[in-house]
Amino acid sequence: MTIAVNTRFLLNDYLEGYGYFIYETFKRITAAHPEHEFIFIFDRPFDRRFVFSPNVKAVVTGPPARHPLLWKLWYDIKVPALLRKYKADVFVSCDGFCSLGTKVPQCLVVHDLAFLHYPS
Repeated sequence: MTIAVNTRFLLNDYLEGYGYFIYETFKRITAAHPEHEFIFIFDRPFDRRFVFSPNVKAVVTGPPARHPLLWKLWYDIKVPALLRKYKADVFVSCDGFCSLGTKVPQCLVVHDLAFLHYPS
């Protein structure tokens, strides 16, 4: 299976909530599942330490998605093109955004559940 992962929050020397979550989760998942290919999708140059194992291929597609208009371009045009190119079976996004421009199945991960614990 080819699993594409939104890794744009894996920033060298600046990991925060999403970045730590992606780092810790996918470091373990990629090691535990060498039978699968993982495509890590970055929006800017990345540190090679984020390529955790031989079954991880890192690709960069710009521009850096740091503004709402660039989010739209990145998620709905750039990411779908990469999903087609690498024949991804699923796209995993851990930052609360998904692509509206692809028919590839998506797994949208919401790692902060405060809204469930404190609904009001």
